[in-house]
Amino acid sequence: MLRAAILDDYQGVALKFADWSPVAGEVEITVFDKPFKDQAETIAQLQGFQIVAGMRERTPFPRAVIEALPDLKLLITTGARNNSFDLAAAAERGVTVCGTGTFGNPTVGIAFGLMLELTRHIGHENARMKAGEPWQVTIGRDLEGLTLGIVGLGKLGSRVAAVGKAFGMNVIAWSQNLKPDKAKEGGATYATREELFAQADIVTIHLVLSDRSRGLITADDIGRMKKDAYLINTARAPIVDQTALLKALDDKRIAGAGLDVFEIEPLPVDHPYRKLDNVVLTPHLGYVSEQTYRKFYPDIVEDIRAFLDGKPVRVIT
Repeated sequence: MLRAAILDDYQGVALKFADWSPVAGEVEITVFDKPFKDQAETIAQLQGFQIVAGMRERTPFPRAVIEALPDLKLLITTGARNNSFDLAAAAERGVTVCGTGTFGNPTVGIAFGLMLELTRHIGHENARMKAGEPWQVTIGRDLEGLTLGIVGLGKLGSRVAAVGKAFGMNVIAWSQNLKPDKAKEGGATYATREELFAQADIVTIHLVLSDRSRGLITADDIGRMKKDAYLINTARAPIVDQTALLKALDDKRIAGAGLDVFEIEPLPVDHPYRKLDNVVLTPHLGYVSEQTYRKFYPDIVEDIRAFLDGKPVRVIT
């Protein structure tokens, strides 16, 4: 019988959100519900598994890990791509890599949730009320009338633009390849890089991490932002110069940030972000929704079944 590892099932739902009976007679399933502490533990824990299903980029599979797992035959990522998987190494080792489908745009809700917490302090006031503290001490800012600057106006960025307009926001956008006509098609007004960071009350990032986007948002960009502006990052942390962002937040150079993604995940308990009162943090919840998981896990079962039948589906490499 083949052995399959289902990784990073933090909420303990992998076996509940899919019917695993199509593979039950041929595959022994082991679910890991906590992150591995380092690469060495990943390699040690996954010895003897022919099939491994990862949850997004929670557990990376660089060349060193893939080459240290001689039994690995099928590697699955949720979603259609995964920058933490070394596809060249997998191909060289004869490892089939497959993906899954996705559902909707769950990250949009997280992006606006962070915006609303920063501007209207809903969670903060909820915690104060439950602690019995004095009634109503914050003054919020309405999203209506504010300028939303979107960096990256693809499928997700365009959806954010539509929601921003529904809130009555002035929506502008910039990315390296964006042109004015494409910005209009995506529901935004084109702005230059300099204009976007200088004019936006809220900057929100919706780019895929790549060699081209890594470190794209620099200290100069953050330095152009208004003192009362916010930065939202639900994309990937390395897109933003983290040293520059931390300094701007620590110095109160900008009003605050809403962050769902970090250079190291899980975020270390002693990380400075955890101590700043102008930062709202969520533990990479962008894709973590019931509807998304109900798509991910059945597709994993389908991927395994198809591989067993010699007809793999959603093959990445």
